[in-house]
Amino acid sequence: MENLKALVLNCSLKKSDEQSNTDALLKDFTNVFDNKQVKSETIRIADYHVAYGIADDMGNGDEWPKILEKVKQADILILASPVWLGEKSSVSKKVLERLNGSSSETNEKGQPIFYNKVAGAVVTGNEDGAKNAAGDLIFGLAQLGFAIPPNPIAYWVGDAGPGPSYIEAEGYKNEFTQSNVQMASHNLVHLAKIFQKQPIPAEGNS
Repeated sequence: MENLKALVLNCSLKKSDEQSNTDALLKDFTNVFDNKQVKSETIRIADYHVAYGIADDMGNGDEWPKILEKVKQADILILASPVWLGEKSSVSKKVLERLNGSSSETNEKGQPIFYNKVAGAVVTGNEDGAKNAAGDLIFGLAQLGFAIPPNPIAYWVGDAGPGPSYIEAEGYKNEFTQSNVQMASHNLVHLAKIFQKQPIPAEGNS
């Protein structure tokens, strides 16, 4: 059996030269992946020119195709977003739309290309809306063919209104958030291992 690969798409509005609270929470996931010998890579979507649209390649310097290729090679996908105005970020919405552009592509069995890949969501913010944002992300990924394990999300939100975010508020000390990190990360790896050994049959799914 080959080692599992995890791809983490951080849909922060910030580029990599800026500190990201979402990235800080994601490191708790990648630490678990490291301990379980799962090779992981984190991509900050804002670092790339990802065009609007629902095609594999929108042309004119669109860098989505190189990210999409990494999604195709991954066994585990985590879609992560901050909360803005009570919802997932516009960047995460764009990523879902671009993934949708590949929904008609099939594997060698004639199944949707994202079959036998598992997915989860991570959300951070200092305002309400984390479960709403995570629910949107999980539903979109499931509709595209990704498999969703039990307890597939981890989130952290601070007090209502403006205030300190995950890093400043030391959100890593929050027992509920860390408990969900452990459940989500371990369940993602467990389900990915099952699909590696026993992929979804073509019957009824092609």
